[in-house]
Amino acid sequence: MRITGGTGRGRKLTSPKTGNKSIRPTSDRVREALFSILAAKVVDAAVLDLYAGTGSLGIEALSRGAQQAVFVDQSRQSLTLIHDNLCRCFDAPQASLLQLNLARPDCLQRLTKKLPPLFLFDLVFLDPPYKKKLAESSLQMLDRAGLVKNMGLIIVEEHQGESLPKQLANLNLIDQRRYGETGIWMYQKSEDKIQKIQRAE
Repeated sequence: MRITGGTGRGRKLTSPKTGNKSIRPTSDRVREALFSILAAKVVDAAVLDLYAGTGSLGIEALSRGAQQAVFVDQSRQSLTLIHDNLCRCFDAPQASLLQLNLARPDCLQRLTKKLPPLFLFDLVFLDPPYKKKLAESSLQMLDRAGLVKNMGLIIVEEHQGESLPKQLANLNLIDQRRYGETGIWMYQKSEDKIQKIQRAE
């Protein structure tokens, strides 16, 4: 598993030990295809990597020009892997690591308390364990939490056979791809309804 582009291109990432089924890294092929789609949207972005695993998605974003990244996972082993991988790829990464149980309904409220006031993300990666029905519930929590900038993107990775909604209150599905058993759903945050009302007035 390696970084596929940017300043860290070719750097090898530490993978979980053989037999560890709780951490499923996004493959090099899927990451390279995904970041080709995102292209310049990654540059200078504030990135949130949820269910971060090895950190490969957030680290790839940093390599390709993201300004900073926040990595969240409930596993101490995952956070250790992410720390090691950040050190492998960067001298002084603009990154922070948080241990949170993302299956808890209040987890994003707890995350908000650890961020600077009014801090919002341009790009969110959401990569929960496959077939656990966590992707849709996490999307709903993100929608309610208001952590994503207007027109920001949420990238969901889930098993390609799963079904995710085309629209939530403030999130719209704008693209969907399939790579083997991996499905990618791309959502965009619409303008907050309050802002729309203010502009109309």
